[in-house]
Amino acid sequence: MPRRTRSATSAATLLALSLVALAGCSPEAPAAGAGEAGSGGSAAPVTLDNCGFDVSVPEPPERVVTIKSSTTEMLLALGLGDRIVGSAFLDGPVPESLADAAAGVPAVAEPMADQVPGAEAVLGLEPDLVYAGWESNLTAEGAGDRDTLAQLGVATYVSPSACKEPGYQPDPLTFDDVFAEIGEAGEIFGATTEAAALVDEQRATLASVAPDDRGLSALWYSSGDDIPYVGAGIGAPQMIMDAVGLENVAGDVQDTWTSFAWEEAIAADPDVIVLVDAAWNTAEDKIARLEGNEATARMTAVRERRYLTVPFPATEAGVRNVGAVVDLTQQLGQLEGVGR
Repeated sequence: MPRRTRSATSAATLLALSLVALAGCSPEAPAAGAGEAGSGGSAAPVTLDNCGFDVSVPEPPERVVTIKSSTTEMLLALGLGDRIVGSAFLDGPVPESLADAAAGVPAVAEPMADQVPGAEAVLGLEPDLVYAGWESNLTAEGAGDRDTLAQLGVATYVSPSACKEPGYQPDPLTFDDVFAEIGEAGEIFGATTEAAALVDEQRATLASVAPDDRGLSALWYSSGDDIPYVGAGIGAPQMIMDAVGLENVAGDVQDTWTSFAWEEAIAADPDVIVLVDAAWNTAEDKIARLEGNEATARMTAVRERRYLTVPFPATEAGVRNVGAVVDLTQQLGQLEGVGR
């Protein structure tokens, strides 16, 4: 779900930093408190095709820069918070379930950047690997392009669910894709036992959820004023709504998220509206917008105040998606007198 990004570092700056970074990087000087490989992992090299980019990780990375909440929370969920030397572009606070894992991790408590960090700042942390939530995080104008970082000995890994090229983009995204990323991250970071346990736990939780059987339709309202930006038919919103038992009114759009005219939303007249709650665009703001506009105020879900809310970090593929299914199912169950 795109947000605007900014970076003051250009490709020229990154190239100029190359020699400095190569001189400064020292595998003999890990971060203070850097963790050991997970109990179920090994130091065997990992080679993989990640969004069409060849990635080689000779040993489990000890110094990691994470970009986006989804990647930061992945490492926390695997018990690898002490590997994080810098985090950036966090979409909200970590959930209560990861509060203990985040405690005592300065790089998460004080992110290095509110949005995409510049290459200079990233290289200054001497990371072994940059773990990005989006491909667009890794450009010369952002945290550094993947080829240049590789030449400097810095591996990169992008959440596979965010790959955009045909053949790499999940179509549609499924929970198997999400669980596969957990497993792949476990291999990269030498934490295969922890990854397997996390997948087992999430599969069991997901299996315990009974989807709503009332045949309710929903609009997943992410952002936007004049033109809403909504969850479409092949991304995390669709995956989550399917598990909850909601029919997506924008589900026939072959994309992860899409612009969706208010006229279309009004004509669809969904039974409920899922509101993405973000610090920069809160659920309360969206409700005020919906109820303050004469046209949208006539929608059944608005008249009846049938709103469900989901925190922004849970809307992108990652370890919080199963929790979002549980939470939305509970919220939906509390809506009475709804159904066709």
